[in-house]
Amino acid sequence: MKKNHFLLAVLLTSIAFASCNSSNKTKDDNLKVAAASFDLQKARTFIDSLNAKFEEQLASGDSASLASHYAPDGKILLANGEPISGKDILAAWGGMIRSGVNHWKFVTTDLKGDNQFLIETGTYEIRDVKDKFVDKGNYVVTYEMQPNGEWKLYRDIGVTSMPAVSK
Repeated sequence: MKKNHFLLAVLLTSIAFASCNSSNKTKDDNLKVAAASFDLQKARTFIDSLNAKFEEQLASGDSASLASHYAPDGKILLANGEPISGKDILAAWGGMIRSGVNHWKFVTTDLKGDNQFLIETGTYEIRDVKDKFVDKGNYVVTYEMQPNGEWKLYRDIGVTSMPAVSK
């Protein structure tokens, strides 16, 4: 009798492990299908288009359109400052434009992602209204897919490559 209980316990344990592995395999298979269906080239085309829009909107002084590219919980993170979020994003871009810095060039150097997030790494160069060089650096932007199917900037991080100016 004890032998039968032992065999029954081993059998039930084996079935339980098999079901767990089957469930994990299904989840893994679903993730692989989702990743396979994600079109990184299409995402790259979107990013290139958005960067061109950003450059045009900066040149034309359209801070409202610039701010509209950010998710409701989006943030701009820059050195030596607090995170910029919400309505302050509009004010930050407006201030940048009013300062005369309105010619930006963005170059994507790397893009990774899936159906939920895109991570873009790139370089930027900034010139003023007189085409005078102002700054250059690197950036990382994370885009998040919104419930309405649009990609919006979730985190926008910029870091200058210029040496610090001593006072």
